[in-house]
Amino acid sequence: MWSSNFSKNALAGLTTSFALVPECIAFALVAHLNPLTGLYGAFFICTITAIFGGRPGMISGAAGSMAVVIVALVAQQGLQYFLATVVLSGLIMLLFGVLRLGKLVTMVPHPVMLGFVNGLAIVIAWSQLQHFKADGAWLQRTSLVWMCGLVLLTMLIVYLLPRLTKALPPALVAIVGVGVLSATLALPVRTLGDMAHIAGGLPVFALPDVPLTLETLRIVFPYALLMAVVGLLETLLTFNLTDEITETRGLPNRECVALGAANVASGLFGGMGGCAMIGQTMINLSSGGRTRVSGAVSGIMILLFILFLSPLIERIPLAALVGVMFVVAQQTFAWSSLQVLGKVPRHDALLIVAVTAITVATDLATAVLCGIVIAALSFAWRHARDIRTDVEHGAGVKTYTPHGTLFFASVAHFNELFDLQDDPQQVVLDCRYLRLVDHSAVVAVAALSERYAKAGKTLQVQHLSKRCEALLQRSGVAVTA
Repeated sequence: MWSSNFSKNALAGLTTSFALVPECIAFALVAHLNPLTGLYGAFFICTITAIFGGRPGMISGAAGSMAVVIVALVAQQGLQYFLATVVLSGLIMLLFGVLRLGKLVTMVPHPVMLGFVNGLAIVIAWSQLQHFKADGAWLQRTSLVWMCGLVLLTMLIVYLLPRLTKALPPALVAIVGVGVLSATLALPVRTLGDMAHIAGGLPVFALPDVPLTLETLRIVFPYALLMAVVGLLETLLTFNLTDEITETRGLPNRECVALGAANVASGLFGGMGGCAMIGQTMINLSSGGRTRVSGAVSGIMILLFILFLSPLIERIPLAALVGVMFVVAQQTFAWSSLQVLGKVPRHDALLIVAVTAITVATDLATAVLCGIVIAALSFAWRHARDIRTDVEHGAGVKTYTPHGTLFFASVAHFNELFDLQDDPQQVVLDCRYLRLVDHSAVVAVAALSERYAKAGKTLQVQHLSKRCEALLQRSGVAVTA
């Protein structure tokens, strides 16, 4: 795994590291933190998950979705409480993986995945527009022209270079080429150094300077839990997407454990929390990164930028990085989902659109949770009416043979199948084709038996599973073989 296409994966990792730097700096600034906090977080999280995680090729780092969560905490309590929150969120993620709960991502419907991808693609593209501003105002005249021109040049290189050669990652060639052109011609464009200076020393280990009391736990736990939920959701969904692109299968529980350990280490060394980053993952994959080498190189390069290479990195034009991210947004968006909107069931089409809109308007966690709830309600609504019965009349006996699934949403329709007033004294409920899936179903059958008993009639229930049979017998319902 480590030796397979080493040079190609190393170059992919180098390319991805260039795209990690401005994102991590921007996310740190969003959270009102020192830019080095974001870069240290990117180093620890990217390197540890690459080496020990369960999904080679996926890139993790200090993520904006988690930065937004802790803005209020930093403003109210300061840096030390934030670091304690990062450590605690890492422990929660680690516990999630140890308990082998990573498989829960299989509960996410495919339309929700499409909405998640489309929403993040829009967010990635929209977030790049901030680089067309200086001091809160849009760039003017010459600066705007050069910015747009270099962005377009970068995108053209990324799109056209693979037609000439696939030996080098097109994003790397575009970034380096536009950077050299900008420096040679002394173009009036903003550079990475205009965002922040990234020179610094090695990260230093230190326990968060907070009192170890229940009051501290009360303050940090809600933020830590929210960070963990957001981080795990984004990681596992990006994990699934990486599986599909590479046509391989990773280990989700191992990835959760590695992500948790990485966040703990980041918090103990003064870094931000983080998770998988879909934009940087797409850059890595499109550049040929498939093994642990690409992720490890990305993380290590972040540290080298901080320690030794900051004068060079700070001269990279933001236009080059913006151009690459625009391409990433275009490649991330599931354009095929637009074609299937008119072909899939209406509820699935609405789900894709809803999750996309909620992702853009709020955040990933809210969008995915809303999507799962909407999908579950849609499923329940459709299956609630999908229940029918065959009726047979015998000598003084009437037999109902329902077909379908009896659960909380289908109970009302189930009750409508029976003609209590006109039924004979002996009634049989044959459950061989009826699936009882929850407690509401058992209660419904028990209640039906009680209504027949009050009418002076007998209801016999047949062909139940052993578990449901025992539950019904406790409720006093007559069950026969």
